[in-house]
Amino acid sequence: MRSRRSTASSAGRGARPLRGRGRSPGRFTELDAGNLERVVRTNLIGSALCSREAARRMSTQRGGRGGAIVLLSSAVAVRTGAPGTWVHFAATKAAIETLSRGLARELAAEGIRVNVVRPGMILTETRLTQSAEYRARLLAQVPMGRLGDPGEVAAAVLWLLSPAASYVTGTELEVSGGL
Repeated sequence: MRSRRSTASSAGRGARPLRGRGRSPGRFTELDAGNLERVVRTNLIGSALCSREAARRMSTQRGGRGGAIVLLSSAVAVRTGAPGTWVHFAATKAAIETLSRGLARELAAEGIRVNVVRPGMILTETRLTQSAEYRARLLAQVPMGRLGDPGEVAAAVLWLLSPAASYVTGTELEVSGGL
């Protein structure tokens, strides 16, 4: 879990593209068990363990001051399921949304809010390695006609962490250009 301060400082001008981890495109039938395990471990288990540790420290029932947890999902988790490319990735992101909803209800009485930011097509290092033709096909699906900037995702996370979102828990905030 990054502190609010480090997240805020990394979201300013010149921020580097968000890095997609644990993903390897391809048909599900060709997916090897090792890749599947890495994606589940990185996305789902990593999010669950970080959330558990944050909750232990923030819980007002354990001497903490309360707080907010924001997990990252993906628009493909609820829109398409990423057929032919990242079905396994989409499945772990959908599981993160279920984790967040359950934790929001479980931890609310302990002063902890839990939400999800659901990015759409964001300018990441992975996106930069894709062919111009593939990116053009993706962009055709986005009503705003552009890729999102990592800073736009960071701003959504920061808002959910802020006092301005003090009554927001158990929700998914989509940052997708209308996808």
